[in-house]
Amino acid sequence: MSQPPPALPGDPPGGRRAVAVWGLGVGVYFVAIIFRTSLGVAGIDAAARFHINASALSTFSILQLLVYAGMQIPVGLMVDRLGTKKVLGLGVVLFTAGQLAFALSHSYGTALASRALLGCGDAMTFISVLRLGARWFPARRGPMIAQVAALFGMAGNLVSTVVLARLLHSAGWTPTFAGSAAAGVLVFVLLLVFLKDHPEGYEPVVAPHTGKGAVRQQILRSWREPGTRLGMWVHFTTQFPAMVFLLLWGMPFLVEAQGLSRGTAGLLLTLVVLSNMAVGLVYGQIIGRHHAARLPLALGTVAATALLWATVAAWPGAHAPMWLLVVECVVLGACGPASMIGFDFARPANPPERQGTASGIVNMGGFVASITTLLAVGLLLDATGQNYRAAFCSVFVLQALGLSQVLRLRTRAQRREEERIVASRVETVHVPV
Repeated sequence: MSQPPPALPGDPPGGRRAVAVWGLGVGVYFVAIIFRTSLGVAGIDAAARFHINASALSTFSILQLLVYAGMQIPVGLMVDRLGTKKVLGLGVVLFTAGQLAFALSHSYGTALASRALLGCGDAMTFISVLRLGARWFPARRGPMIAQVAALFGMAGNLVSTVVLARLLHSAGWTPTFAGSAAAGVLVFVLLLVFLKDHPEGYEPVVAPHTGKGAVRQQILRSWREPGTRLGMWVHFTTQFPAMVFLLLWGMPFLVEAQGLSRGTAGLLLTLVVLSNMAVGLVYGQIIGRHHAARLPLALGTVAATALLWATVAAWPGAHAPMWLLVVECVVLGACGPASMIGFDFARPANPPERQGTASGIVNMGGFVASITTLLAVGLLLDATGQNYRAAFCSVFVLQALGLSQVLRLRTRAQRREEERIVASRVETVHVPV
């Protein structure tokens, strides 16, 4: 378990062209993240524009993530069957249309439908990018490629917290959101012209489509792998605290509960993003060299997040000190990279023709946790008179649930992965050169 996956016959060679093609896919994901997180800096403005309370505001993000989570397995199947280019192209059309419709919305219902459309398109991006990386780079590069893709996604979050936040207060709602939709048009044109599913000579083996039974078997075979389920629960347990903070409740918490200005709150949200990018590079390097570090890194991130979250919630006095908020934001930045470790458990557990499906199952975990927590925080805020300390305690319930499942599955998944590594090495030895 301490060694990276062995090189396999038919492994893609990587190289500059691989970087260019994969980079285009990452660019699509980058734009999707800008659109996904744009509501995080506009939560207070959205509440005023649509005349809604905290529960209704949380519904925006809940619906968007609900659509995203619900689409993960279908998207995984689509990627395995149709290839990356077609699925990414459809995703760009949907999330760009959703962002533009959100810009023009004046009613709560129309805005909700726009975010649902955006979530549907967004759901098609990350799994496609993971698949693209697997088709263009050797398997041993998998952990680092996934972390770098997530890093560029967080750069999209940075654009939201820095650029869109300023534009929103200078240009206004419609020009800001409508103007950002132009980025979707640009990446769609580039995708159509330049993106390829795989290098020449490395076409994936596609199982023949034989109806609903084949789809069900594809899902069941992925789910039955302990590594897939472990990956899903790692993603579930690690991702959602930072997602909830960045996507919706961080800005209101820092401004309304901690008494900070919007500018200072925006800097703290930016710190979460910058921490995520730095930690992602470190985690990718560590896991690429020491495969056994996956679970300790994930569990350590969960423990640190719980500790800081509890310290801020329990701090005596009306406001937590700035140094503590800074440390909390730095630690929250590790949640995204830790969630990527889930894919590193599912990847070696499934053959190439099931990678999209397995990734969809894993990716669903963190977003289900995020949806649950976004809803719980909104309901508790309304029930407790905007008591953020009480509302944020819902995080601990989800962490405890996820942690119990990770500990339950870890031994079985590790034993199964060791068996696969031994089998692949034996198979490699017998392949004629």
